[in-house]
Amino acid sequence: MDNSTTGLGHVMRVEVDAKAWRLFPDLRELAAYRDLFITLSYRDIRVRYAQTALGFAWAFFQPLATLLVLSLIFGRAMDVDTQGIPYPLFAVTGISAWSYFSFVLKESGGSIIGSQEIVRKIYFPRLIIPLSKATVGLVDLVVALLVMIAMFFIYGLTPQKGIVLTVLFLLGIMVAAVGVGIWVSALTIKFRDLQHAIPFLIQFGLFITPVAYPARSVTSSIPPWGTVLYYMNPMAGMIEGYRWSILGIGGVHGLAWLSFGMAIIFFVTGLIYFRKVERYLADLV
Repeated sequence: MDNSTTGLGHVMRVEVDAKAWRLFPDLRELAAYRDLFITLSYRDIRVRYAQTALGFAWAFFQPLATLLVLSLIFGRAMDVDTQGIPYPLFAVTGISAWSYFSFVLKESGGSIIGSQEIVRKIYFPRLIIPLSKATVGLVDLVVALLVMIAMFFIYGLTPQKGIVLTVLFLLGIMVAAVGVGIWVSALTIKFRDLQHAIPFLIQFGLFITPVAYPARSVTSSIPPWGTVLYYMNPMAGMIEGYRWSILGIGGVHGLAWLSFGMAIIFFVTGLIYFRKVERYLADLV
């Protein structure tokens, strides 16, 4: 038997049985440690915003800086076809989705290693750590959405009727982000160099995902097998559908379902692999 705290002073008695093993994490156990989950999320938000010179303003600076760079490169230098939509508004729809995905991927990479002291000392479902990072990323997502709403007012435009489907695509984006984030958090436990490669992967992913350009500009010039590979990127179909639901342009490619399928595969297999690694995680960190 082992006594553990949930993060707010409550003491729980948890029986750890090395022989007991489940394919997926125990949802009831995760729910029992919700106080710790809330505490870790709140701590990360304070560290991210409360202890900086500009504070919460940093959350606005990142999407605006990215928007400026993409507008100069793709909007002016490359003159991307946005079907009559002002390029800044076209780009900010992709940025709002990609900012969340990239944040979760970046923060999940070193999440377990960064919490190694608490991992070694007490028992709790380790999955709480990467999940708390994904929750913190919602702050950046909300800020990016506020920037996007402001852009609609600036250009005097209104969202399209498909806006009701935006929630569906946002949920898909979150599933993809959390799934990849769980995989990365588990893999970096055994392969420490991976956390140093994450910034490159994020930068590379930005250019192979239709964030700054319409997906058709790529798929129209590559063979069918290349299009299949393109949509195996879970964020490709998600962002394409997300942009279509808001702006009503581009449509949704027939292979977008592949992106949805890959998001679910990453999420489910991520949970399974994390559960497998969790059994001996304290020994690895």
